[in-house]
Amino acid sequence: MRRKRLIRVITYTLCIFMAGFVYGIFARYMGLAIPCPVYTVTGLKCPGCGVTRMCMALMQLDFREAFLCHPVLFLLLIPLGTVCMGIAVTYVKDGTKTLRPWQNIILYISIVLLIGYGVVRNLI
Repeated sequence: MRRKRLIRVITYTLCIFMAGFVYGIFARYMGLAIPCPVYTVTGLKCPGCGVTRMCMALMQLDFREAFLCHPVLFLLLIPLGTVCMGIAVTYVKDGTKTLRPWQNIILYISIVLLIGYGVVRNLI
């Protein structure tokens, strides 16, 4: 069973990364990206505005540009990656998908920081 769950986690992870990579290449070379509906309707930047540009900069290993595109999410990549890795390891080991208290804390802090960043960036 563990082997099946490990293969499932690896397959899903690769599919997500490949989809993001293909979208990043398409957006870069075709100049067409999914527009932010919040910005389109209100003219205000949502907490996610800049994520596509950040990911495209990361694909080119341009960490400075990635940070400038979305500084809060860039700084949260390691803690959020740790949460995702912890969930994957727990799932592979025993098949459960429940979050541990430390994972919940990191996710709640991340949500608060991203919402706060979304508010502050529109005030400045």
